[in-house]
Amino acid sequence: MRVSETWLREWCNPPLDTAGVAERLTMGGIEVGAIVPAAGEFDGVVVARIVTTRPHPDADRLRLCEVEVAPGEAPLHIVCGAPNARPGLRAPLARVGARLPGGLHIKKSKIRGQPSEGMLCSAQELGLGEGQAGLLELPDDAPLGAALRDYLQLDDRIIEVELTPNRGDCLSVSGLARDLAALTDTPLTAPDIAAVPPASERRLEVRLEAPAACPRYLCRVVENVDPKAPTPLWLQERLRRAGLRSLGAVVDITNYVLLELGQPLHAFDLDRIGGGIVVRHARPGEKLRLLNGQDVEADADLLLICDEARPLAAAGIMGGAESAVGDDTRSVLLESAFFAPRAIAGRARRLGLQTDASHRFERGVDPHLQLQAIERATQLLIELCGGVPGPVVEACSEADLPAAPAIRLRTARVARVLGCELADGDIENILRRLGCAVSAQAPGLWQVTPPSWRFDLAIEEDLIEELARVHGYARLPAVRPALRGNFPPAGDDQVARQRLALTLVDRGYQEAITYSFIDLRIAGLIDPEARARDRLFILSNPLSADLAVMRTSLWPGLLRAYAHNAHRQATRVRLFEIGSRFVVPPESAPGKVESVPPDPMVGGLIAGPRNPEQWALPVEPVDFFDLKADVEALLAITGCADRFSVEPAEHPALHPGQSARLRRDGRAVGWLGRLHPALEAQLGLDEAPLLFEVELAALTAGRVPVYAEVSRFPVVRRDLAVVLPQQVPAADILATARAACAQAPVQELLIFDVYQGPGVPAGCKSVALGITLADTERTLSDADVEPLLARVLHALAEAHQAQLRD
Repeated sequence: MRVSETWLREWCNPPLDTAGVAERLTMGGIEVGAIVPAAGEFDGVVVARIVTTRPHPDADRLRLCEVEVAPGEAPLHIVCGAPNARPGLRAPLARVGARLPGGLHIKKSKIRGQPSEGMLCSAQELGLGEGQAGLLELPDDAPLGAALRDYLQLDDRIIEVELTPNRGDCLSVSGLARDLAALTDTPLTAPDIAAVPPASERRLEVRLEAPAACPRYLCRVVENVDPKAPTPLWLQERLRRAGLRSLGAVVDITNYVLLELGQPLHAFDLDRIGGGIVVRHARPGEKLRLLNGQDVEADADLLLICDEARPLAAAGIMGGAESAVGDDTRSVLLESAFFAPRAIAGRARRLGLQTDASHRFERGVDPHLQLQAIERATQLLIELCGGVPGPVVEACSEADLPAAPAIRLRTARVARVLGCELADGDIENILRRLGCAVSAQAPGLWQVTPPSWRFDLAIEEDLIEELARVHGYARLPAVRPALRGNFPPAGDDQVARQRLALTLVDRGYQEAITYSFIDLRIAGLIDPEARARDRLFILSNPLSADLAVMRTSLWPGLLRAYAHNAHRQATRVRLFEIGSRFVVPPESAPGKVESVPPDPMVGGLIAGPRNPEQWALPVEPVDFFDLKADVEALLAITGCADRFSVEPAEHPALHPGQSARLRRDGRAVGWLGRLHPALEAQLGLDEAPLLFEVELAALTAGRVPVYAEVSRFPVVRRDLAVVLPQQVPAADILATARAACAQAPVQELLIFDVYQGPGVPAGCKSVALGITLADTERTLSDADVEPLLARVLHALAEAHQAQLRD
């Protein structure tokens, strides 16, 4: 928001220079982003009056003007091409020797053979914005010869403040001045806004059909206004310095009150309203043409301002074109209303709009400001445009107006949070400066009621924050807090998240932290089943269209991070993330879920060469087994890798021939595989990365180490080569062999060779098993080992039709 320092100081003038004001605001939580001059750098420009004009003899578009600068001085001869140059007009004149923005120096010259002793200036040439075409027109009472900078108070500065969403109360000169007064303990000098007595009985009745969305609506008829009345230059300047352009006196007045008080207003052409005003939600099929010419078909939750026949405006967003004031408007209806933030939030963005009104209503407007604002607008309208005001008509649902909470504040809590003690008198003084009602309940205990304009004060900590920022963060002592150890119990069988992360880092991964919000389209590609069954948690008010859905997998964020790196020539990428996904439970009613419990996951992605570039190693791309080895490294640190199994399975986001499901004790806990080629094309990737995702709980549940005696006797190693059907997974072979060796002193059981080729029947494979045994009591003999081998062969034959290879 842009605020004129001069205007701000009319409301609150602390004994600080511009830098001091900016520093105090910033340290008080209202960040000042920039301070810029209100006008371009120029001097030697004065107020002048055109006495006569006549055509230039050698140029059709130029005129020869005689310009009076001061009474008693001879008029100057100026050549001017402005279309509005006319006798009697007062305009800025850059005299010979003047300096204009851009380094232009004015000299006496000849233009098409005619002398010119200066330059009549437009607003743009003086760095005062675009303005209207032609010369900057000054009021008829502007003093001749006066320096323009002094006359327009252009030695002003624009303070640009960057407000957080919770401080909508500072989106006006009065709100910012109110906070500055509290921060600096300076008096607040508000202008006198007296009630304008009605001069006629003309009124429109108001009916609230959506009182929860609009609990208060005020309107007032003002008849016989002059729609062509010029906006005075002082008002135009204040709008310009706030970043708004003049749009006519009636609209300028509503914008001025918006900037001054923070209450959005709207003016309707009274003659275009049929009957009374109705505030309601849209009906099916209703359409509205807005002031910007945009035609919208209103959704059922869009709040409308209507007459008895049709919509007139999108409430709190923008007025309608059919009821807008124009050059032929003779009577206006002023609107001043309070709209609940929830009723306006997100609606403007849905329509592709961002207006000053919606920006304020979404953050919260003082629900008791409407009468003051409509009186201020009436005051200015009659002063500038004339007119006969009617009575103020108010429709109000007291039960739906926001009620200020009564907050308990304790001295002991203040001292504990801030690390220092504030005197009771200082606490009460600060809260009252902020507009709070303070009632002492006991020594060191108050009941505090925030003012109506502070929507962000709800709990005790909010008040303590206010005490800290007004007292001054820099004045708080640097005290190290006394921390109490609060270590949650962790079982010996729990694997720390940090250990999982370090294991992946040791294997060349880098940790990524991605958004929990993703694009609806990407969510549908990665998890089409969740979208088809309406199990996606869609945000009601997303930050943007590509952050509209809570993720059901970590893969969308990792894929986006990979694409970002790949597009910047990162050829070898290894990323992992430990975060939560959000899946709507199957038992929940579709579209009725307000929150989803987080489901912690570990996800990873690899792409590019297997090894870093090196002269001694060939460049080979990563494959499924590289990814599987990384996952198995995570399984190994649980101490119970034997309880996990990997089985071929199809996932809609993974390559049909290179995907697998991970199970623990038979329960599915994750997936791994290569990205599906169709998704690779849709995401615009040059290479399909490999991905994995595993439930965090499955990896943190480990096994308590148990002491095993080391044998003093020699180990015995036996190898078995069996022929069995090609489709039998290696995991099943090992599981069967382990079961057969359950009672034997087996130290290690592994597959060390797989062979297909001559000597092995078609459709079969030869698998070599290595079995290592050792007993802690004695040396094992063949008589101990042979029965075990026989049991293993029998079990493999029964389960997988295996035969001992010749």
